[in-house]
Amino acid sequence: HVHELADIRRLNERALKVELAVTAVSIHAYAHLAGSYALLSHGAAMGDRYGPRVVARAGAGGDPRAAVRGRRVAVPGPLTTAYLALRLYEPDFEPVMTPFDRIEDAVLAGEVDAGLLIHEGQLTYARRGLHLWVDLGEWWHGETGLPLPLGGNAIRRALGPELMVTVSRDLRASIAYGLAHRDDALRYALSFARGLDRSTTDEFVGMYVNQLTLDYGERGRRAVRALLERGAKAGLVPPGEVTFVDDGATQQPARC
Repeated sequence: HVHELADIRRLNERALKVELAVTAVSIHAYAHLAGSYALLSHGAAMGDRYGPRVVARAGAGGDPRAAVRGRRVAVPGPLTTAYLALRLYEPDFEPVMTPFDRIEDAVLAGEVDAGLLIHEGQLTYARRGLHLWVDLGEWWHGETGLPLPLGGNAIRRALGPELMVTVSRDLRASIAYGLAHRDDALRYALSFARGLDRSTTDEFVGMYVNQLTLDYGERGRRAVRALLERGAKAGLVPPGEVTFVDDGATQQPARC
């Protein structure tokens, strides 16, 4: 087995080609992958009242939705959940596809009017003098009362139910071990932290590695289905089925 590191845009693209047996994917991308992949019930990244943030060089002036409307906005990839959430929030803007780690620079250089930040940029933008227009996780919670499901782990259906369940069980055990040994896990994570200090890394990990990571739970499952249902209704993703692989059984698919 080979453990590969890649940004989420690249992983989404590889999953669309069905190149990987198990992979992290954006929940947005999963809408296009559901025929080939099921969602493992463990390892999700969810923002509970926080999430991707739209930032700019100046404030929004009191109406962030109007501020986004018609503007050039740097976004981290066409199948990222951040992009889907922003389209649901305000569909009328010009997306500029930009590597996630260049978005702040693009905003500061005036290449775009605003930027949609994921990963650690959600915590560091103010240090660079950027202003928050909208936190999409907070907006989503206000709309639905649910967390915003950003990414998850997908597994190829062709592996068969037995192996899918085995992988699910092993993944849950791995995450549970990491949560129980947080200091050791954080030290390991720092090796991939792109120069962040321990405090910022700790804060970011605390945002997205929690009990919802251990298992979606019923609330997390409802969040995934709500997001993809709204995306399908808006014509942004194809309607389809969401299947979660549990440790003992695979839940019945639900239409979205």
